[in-house]
Amino acid sequence: MRIRRRSAVIVAGLACLLAVSACAGSPEATASARYIGTYTWSDSHDRFGGFSGLEVSDDGLQFTAISDRGSIVMGHFTRAATSGRITGLAASPVEKLLDETGTRIHPDIDDAEGLAIGADGRLYVSFEGPPRIHASERYDLPATVLPRGSFYPQLQNNSGMEALAIDDRGRLLTLPERSGQITRPFPVWRLENGTWSHVFDLPRRGGYLAVGADIGPDGRFYLLEREFTGYAFRSRVRRFDIAGDVPRNEATLLESTPFEHDNLEGLAVWSPEPGRIRLTMISDDNFKFFQKTQLVEYELPESLDPRALSQ
Repeated sequence: MRIRRRSAVIVAGLACLLAVSACAGSPEATASARYIGTYTWSDSHDRFGGFSGLEVSDDGLQFTAISDRGSIVMGHFTRAATSGRITGLAASPVEKLLDETGTRIHPDIDDAEGLAIGADGRLYVSFEGPPRIHASERYDLPATVLPRGSFYPQLQNNSGMEALAIDDRGRLLTLPERSGQITRPFPVWRLENGTWSHVFDLPRRGGYLAVGADIGPDGRFYLLEREFTGYAFRSRVRRFDIAGDVPRNEATLLESTPFEHDNLEGLAVWSPEPGRIRLTMISDDNFKFFQKTQLVEYELPESLDPRALSQ
């Protein structure tokens, strides 16, 4: 989502940021997630920033990110030998995504938000306006526009298919940033054999909005949520077991306080080794000088439990 705020709010937020971020300590998870580290990424390219979708390879070394200005970048991480914390990265130039004609997507309709990569390497990108999902073998090839869902007209402006995930059967799942009412759950839709269906709902709790999702190597559904307090961002990650298309065992894995992280929007879930789950998140800096592009990681010291969407 492209966040648009009045200048007075931005100035006030900047003043608070300068005053508070200097004394903000290491984040603490509300449940079992353990903070690993934050890497701040900067680049002088004029298309750099605004990252809203992220995928990380199974070994945690390769990554792909998309921005809400229709761009894509790929690269690899350097990690500390003992902790696995990100210590550096090398990335390709930031390139524009192509539409179905092989042309760079027009700036009026390039608000890419969700990213998923299939086992075959196929890229899937969801866009907010107009709502659609593109698929392509490579970012530099013309995209295919996937079938429209009957829910597309119900999506709110600038709050559409913010999150995108793919399960181990190659089925795409998406949900909107907003559900329409704070008491209404987030609907999750799935694309299977060319047809969309409403498969389950996830409870909406508090003022958080859905911004990222992934299916972990344990088969569970992970949801990244973001709340803007008026001067800073808060983030939350929840996890669900999905057995027989029914969400169960909801768990809040982490819930940050204002200024602990920037505007986290992209989520990738992977396993550094059996029995451990790593959450890697990327922030959308909204192309503002007072925000940062951060890669934030937490770890869950839990045994893998391959269930959920395959059942």
